[in-house]
Amino acid sequence: MKLSALLLALLPAPAVAQAAPRTILFVGNSFTFGAGSAVRRYRPDSVRDLNGDGIGGVPALFRTFAEQAGLDYAVSLETSPGKSLEWHWTERRALIDRRWDVVVLQGYSTLDAQRPGDPASHIRHAGLLAQMFTRANPAVDVELVSTWTRADLTFRPGSPWSGRPVAAMADDLAAASAQAKARYREIDGVVPVGRAWTRAIAAGVADANPYDGIAYGQVGLWTYDHYHASTAGYYLEALVVFGRVTGVDPRTLGAGERAADDLGLHPALAQALQRIAWEQLHAG
Repeated sequence: MKLSALLLALLPAPAVAQAAPRTILFVGNSFTFGAGSAVRRYRPDSVRDLNGDGIGGVPALFRTFAEQAGLDYAVSLETSPGKSLEWHWTERRALIDRRWDVVVLQGYSTLDAQRPGDPASHIRHAGLLAQMFTRANPAVDVELVSTWTRADLTFRPGSPWSGRPVAAMADDLAAASAQAKARYREIDGVVPVGRAWTRAIAAGVADANPYDGIAYGQVGLWTYDHYHASTAGYYLEALVVFGRVTGVDPRTLGAGERAADDLGLHPALAQALQRIAWEQLHAG
């Protein structure tokens, strides 16, 4: 063997380039960061909180699901309680205006705090944010979360949804997000979280009315204020987001899913919520 060949043989093999993880940004409020539950502080070290609040939340659940599915995501979040998409547009645009592979947008629970049920601002600012993210990365996947019926605005008087069926508010929120997607081509999809909650209630997995107690054998999806989600409610939210963004069947996470075990959810409940998420994502 020639000396040059011998020297080459003794050199270490070149390192194999590792593909960069997909980047995903969650923009939202308390419905994203997990207010009222243990989800809020779940695995904050696994995600990057751009506001430095030490939040884990639904983004950390997503990251945990992705790890178990063998997917590499770098997860970031920008959240603030009680805020709309308009607020994120006006107050946090400079912080989040950069290249992302995926962006998940979650707006105010009633669409508009001053005019509950009015979709105009929600639609406009979802579109403006989607356009901004698309300018930074034309291939970005922008997903708009449609949230759940608030029990406090359904079973108590004084709101546009008072006395209406438990599905009504979730349906109105879903319709607003569908309008936003139809108006702005930069919005790639709607994540049907609220309708997944309604499906869980209709299937007897979840209780329909927390004001009369939680039925035996069912789970409460709302936390103590009947407004925000319980741990189970946020778990279902994260499953629907995970299935929509990744295309992975949430049922493959199974009874031994790690986040459910960490948070004290019964394995049978974890599987039931995984099934509900899959069914809703395939409901058409």
